[in-house]
Amino acid sequence: MNGSRASARDLVEGIKAGIKGLSHDDDTAGNKGTEVVICPPCVYLADCAALLKGSAIALGAQNLYHAPAGAYTGEISAAMLVDFQCRYVIVGHSERRALCGESDDDVAHKVIAAVKAGLTPILCVGEQLDERETGRTEAVVARQLDAVLHSVAGMAALGHAVIAYEPVWAIGTGMTASPQQAQEVHAFIRQRIAGRNADLAEKIQLLYGGSVKAANAVELFSMPDIDGGLIGGASLQASEFLAICRAAG
Repeated sequence: MNGSRASARDLVEGIKAGIKGLSHDDDTAGNKGTEVVICPPCVYLADCAALLKGSAIALGAQNLYHAPAGAYTGEISAAMLVDFQCRYVIVGHSERRALCGESDDDVAHKVIAAVKAGLTPILCVGEQLDERETGRTEAVVARQLDAVLHSVAGMAALGHAVIAYEPVWAIGTGMTASPQQAQEVHAFIRQRIAGRNADLAEKIQLLYGGSVKAANAVELFSMPDIDGGLIGGASLQASEFLAICRAAG
């Protein structure tokens, strides 16, 4: 929940211009095959969709509701997002889970609803500080994943999803997860999925979302099971975000 209409436009224009500078002749995604997605607040989706038209940058939303329509005042459906040219949607972000009380089952329903509407959900999983300190990281991440994995519809939807690991204790706290710590959890996620579907585990994209910056992006993205990043505060500056895009390439 950052920015204004004017600053959102300026940010998107800056990123769009910079991505053009990163493009290659054989590149359809703007940066050596790396796909770039921008997820603004929902009230700026129309502006951003217009600005991104014809560019290599995809548009996404920060949340959706699982029902297709109805008396859910204040909520936004998957179909509404598709109406505004969204291709992605963030689902189960740690802040939604912590501040809005979203349960694992709520998140699983949203993943299924997103895919049903033709969106690619970015499913967020991750542990709080006390869970990390008491050795419950894998148990927490497994529980969050299993809510999706333990249904036929969820497994089918996961084949069209992206997963982002967020160590909540490393976001905005001054603490940082090392590339090795991030890699360990990414490897665990891939192994957990492999227990249900080895082919899916191999091809699914796993993003890291723990305070990725230009300064640490190269080392993080060099880890074997880290396929990209879910960027928070660093995405609010075009130059910083573009440097991370370069690292991903």
